[in-house]
Amino acid sequence: MAAEQVRASHILIKHEGSRRKASWKDPDGRVISATTRDAAVGQLLTLREDIVSGKARFQDVAARYSDCSSAKRGGDLGRFGRGQMQKPFEEATYALKVGELSDVVDTDSGVHIILRTG
Repeated sequence: MAAEQVRASHILIKHEGSRRKASWKDPDGRVISATTRDAAVGQLLTLREDIVSGKARFQDVAARYSDCSSAKRGGDLGRFGRGQMQKPFEEATYALKVGELSDVVDTDSGVHIILRTG
């Protein structure tokens, strides 16, 4: 059973199209509601570049910028199996090799970059 599971961390940037327009950083959702998807993607790509170039560590970036409550764990979502995450997120995670970082992934929650850790 464990072989069917993956482990991943992610950075989520919410935007005006996100289904829940609030986060631990923005409890009233004021910033999120004013953020376009394009702006969210732009911010995410900049953060991704900082990680890929070695300028910043994934965990530190997640802790500071991710709109997900997993930010306090450096973006770690723990282990999960198929059917537990939104489909695009699940598919992107399973497609990655351990240690690999995804491109931008769109879900109902917002835009993500995913780091497969197990």
